[in-house]
Amino acid sequence: MTIQPILLDTNAFIRMIQSPELLTPKVQKAIQITELIVSIASPWEMTIKTSLGKLNLRYSVQEILDRHSHIISLLPIEPKHLATLSTLPHHHRDPFDRIIIAQAITESIPVVSSDEAFDGYGVRRIWE
Repeated sequence: MTIQPILLDTNAFIRMIQSPELLTPKVQKAIQITELIVSIASPWEMTIKTSLGKLNLRYSVQEILDRHSHIISLLPIEPKHLATLSTLPHHHRDPFDRIIIAQAITESIPVVSSDEAFDGYGVRRIWE
């Protein structure tokens, strides 16, 4: 039996690495039994926010990626994701979330996110 991979949004990824107890029981179970994918947009966003002083991480983004490389796969941003992004309505204004939504749609994978704005795009969102 193949278990479908899941795409973690940036907030879910940060919670998983820093405060897993803040994840819902459903998400905690899901991350233990399936392949975890993180968009390259997430470490990009984390790098920007740390450099601006808006995010405090225990380790550098590079250290986080190195420490978790055995359990996550990074999803690059590809032209097909940009094509999907260009067609998305503007329910959500955050550019990092929008590319993650576009990747989830294009790759037909559920996304782990507490952000209800994702629901307006028809992606399968895992949280509650």
